[in-house]
Amino acid sequence: MMRRRGFLLVSLSLAMGLLAAWGANNWVQGRLAGSANDGKVNVVAAAMEIPYGTKLEERHLRIIGVPAEAVPEGSVTEMKVAIDMVATANIERGELLNRNRLAAHAQGSTLAALINDKMRAITVRVDDVVGVAGFLLPGNRVDVLATRVDMRTKRASTETVLKNLKVLAVDQTAATDQDDPVVVRAVTLEVKPEQSEVLVKAQEEGSIQLTLRNPLDEEVALAPAPAPRVAAPVRAPVSTPSMPRSSTVQVIRGTTVNNEKARI
Repeated sequence: MMRRRGFLLVSLSLAMGLLAAWGANNWVQGRLAGSANDGKVNVVAAAMEIPYGTKLEERHLRIIGVPAEAVPEGSVTEMKVAIDMVATANIERGELLNRNRLAAHAQGSTLAALINDKMRAITVRVDDVVGVAGFLLPGNRVDVLATRVDMRTKRASTETVLKNLKVLAVDQTAATDQDDPVVVRAVTLEVKPEQSEVLVKAQEEGSIQLTLRNPLDEEVALAPAPAPRVAAPVRAPVSTPSMPRSSTVQVIRGTTVNNEKARI
């Protein structure tokens, strides 16, 4: 009798437990359905400041709910998609991740992922002057000035050979959160293939200087080259008809002397 009563109590407890689990599951599903009905979408946001060139890890990210109408185009909605990608710009804390500001990192260094399609990375040696006194940082934009010396006249000429180049890295650093100047020995620039040839040629023919650009400047108007001086046309000498010259001829006949005019 006691065993039967114990069995019934255990069975009743199990049934009530299953009933409570079923009710809790229905409640959770209802809450999730209610959240979905609120029109919110899960998107990936930055859990901290992410500097340019940083390879994303799970600690950098968090999931937040955003109204569907407020989700920007290109937003990342799954954390696994963002992990191992590289930030191509500084990302502030709480900012929604966008695919346009991320680059896939397949193999090699993170610097390779920062190079845009059909572009190349080239490194130039600099000092505290060429490197703009250490104020060059990854993500800055620069122009390249080339100086050449004419060996015959010993006179130097300078011209801007490349404009609006992106700084990919300074020394071996592709990302930094420091604003203080740091003197570096090399700067890696992003260039087109033909621009890399111009840069190497400028280094071989003379010296180069980097100039830091305002990031909002899309273009810089160069001073127009002076127009070549055109020599004045040389006029052919105009021939003038010679006038007949007259002279006096002395004619002696015996003891008579006469002066007569003769034409030549």
